[in-house]
Amino acid sequence: MATRLGLTLPQMKQYDLGRDVPDVARAAEAIGYDSLWVFERALFPDPPTQGLYGIEGLPWPEVYRGVADPLVTLTLAAAVTERVLLGTSVLVAPLHVPFQLAKALASLDAASGGRVVAGLGTGWSLDEYAAASPRPFAERGQALDEVIGVCRAVWGPDPVVYDGTLTRIASSVVGPKPARPIPILLAASTGKARRRLVDHADGWMPVGMGVGQLTAQWAQLQELAAERGRTEPLRTVLRTNPQYTAKAYDGEDRRPFQGSVEQIVEDLVAHAEVGLDEIFLDLQGSVRDARELKDVAAEVYEAARAAGV
Repeated sequence: MATRLGLTLPQMKQYDLGRDVPDVARAAEAIGYDSLWVFERALFPDPPTQGLYGIEGLPWPEVYRGVADPLVTLTLAAAVTERVLLGTSVLVAPLHVPFQLAKALASLDAASGGRVVAGLGTGWSLDEYAAASPRPFAERGQALDEVIGVCRAVWGPDPVVYDGTLTRIASSVVGPKPARPIPILLAASTGKARRRLVDHADGWMPVGMGVGQLTAQWAQLQELAAERGRTEPLRTVLRTNPQYTAKAYDGEDRRPFQGSVEQIVEDLVAHAEVGLDEIFLDLQGSVRDARELKDVAAEVYEAARAAGV
């Protein structure tokens, strides 16, 4: 069975949200992509409190100066597509009020006929937490736990009851309900986060870190699942951020998914052999506009399928 392939929608500042999102969404579905994805970047601090990913001195990319809201973007895509899944990778869950996020995701799933995949994470930006989070950065793990718990409750049968730190739902009818159980995927990389994933989530959303590291982490996660008595399989969706170049990258320092279409496909083939359910590509940051995004996405998809991915 071929690995499912997905594409990230255009959210960055060089794109026209109202025009380019529907255009790319329609094109991706017509090309054959199985899913469409969005990410979350709430703001661009200038100057930032910390570097990118919390790494001192690492600058934030200029394309983050104006990233469209992820759920608005997915809604635009849902309205013009029929088949593709609609995923978040990732929503920084603690930046949201849990009940409102659960309602929004349920409504989008109901409207789209059961196509939403909720990829969640805790984030890393102190500036985003200061601006948007109902809870402090130090409580991000507990905040994510509450978001998951509220989502499961709100999406489940009525009456809904929940008693948490931030959220208290007295016995209530809450609708609309999702068209089907919305899968929750977590971008877990630490020990505690992996335990949360195994105990409370439906799958894992790693990044394209290279085949060796990915294989080792996947094996560790499977071992942890066995230790904790999990019997349901973990869904695996790989997030990749290809750095596309028209010509092949010939440096010895080439990173995974960096270079020409041929080189990107070579990496897709290698990562697919790990046994992943799905791989999606975020090409939007390395192309000029929506037209080039569609062209490169089509070329990658055709070459990947021809290569057996």
